[in-house]
Amino acid sequence: MLKIWGRTNSTNVKKVLWCAEELGIPYQQINAGGQFGIVNDASYRAMNPNGLVPCLQDGDLILWESHTIVRYLAAKHHAENLYPTDLARRASAEKWMDWVAASVMESFRLLFWNTVRLAPEQRDPEAARQGMQASSQLLAVADAQLARQPYLSGDDLGVGDIPLGCVAYAWFEMPIQRPDLPHLQAWYDKLKSRPAYQKAVMVPLT
Repeated sequence: MLKIWGRTNSTNVKKVLWCAEELGIPYQQINAGGQFGIVNDASYRAMNPNGLVPCLQDGDLILWESHTIVRYLAAKHHAENLYPTDLARRASAEKWMDWVAASVMESFRLLFWNTVRLAPEQRDPEAARQGMQASSQLLAVADAQLARQPYLSGDDLGVGDIPLGCVAYAWFEMPIQRPDLPHLQAWYDKLKSRPAYQKAVMVPLT
């Protein structure tokens, strides 16, 4: 059976779990990282020398990097709805995956860690402010795109929606004052109606 290593409160792990749930494929999720440890064990480092999560084990194949795993699963299971064979449509979706990794995550991590993950006495209000400002500007880019189409991937949910969809859950559920991004909100409301999203992404923020 497919094995997915990683704790369920990890944004990167959520991407893989959500994809697997959308595809309806059986898998075993194994807690690793954070309070669960394991990632520094020699056996785990042999799979992922970075000591990070998620890590996918599919028979003899070992993969790490969440976006690579999402692409692999969608391609292997011929999920045309998530991962179009048309190259233009596929690239249009994939650019949003790479945009999240390259542009969104650094600033969002500042906001999330200094709002949720760190203990109150460890939080840096200035870092949270900077993260909030940068995240708001970046998410406005997605909001503008979603004013023109229902999903970042196009007319239907696709791989391009998965990375930002996992970020969006924290963005909308954290106790923060958010700018009005109505198209992003409408998109998030659609995601919340999906059973796969509810199961894989909508877990307590920690």
